[in-house]
Amino acid sequence: MKVKVFDEGHEKDLESAINSFIAEENPEIIDIHYAVSVSIFSEEQVYCFSALIVYR
Repeated sequence: MKVKVFDEGHEKDLESAINSFIAEENPEIIDIHYAVSVSIFSEEQVYCFSALIVYR
């Protein structure tokens, strides 16, 4: 069993990274965990979109 972690600043970038990984590696996916976090830096909101894929 292996894990792969993705961390992107935009949800479309996360989607693209996951789709590329699946197309290139063709893994047997066991589970996917998705998370979104947000913070304030100065007067700007900063988003972090992440996913952890458990696969074989």
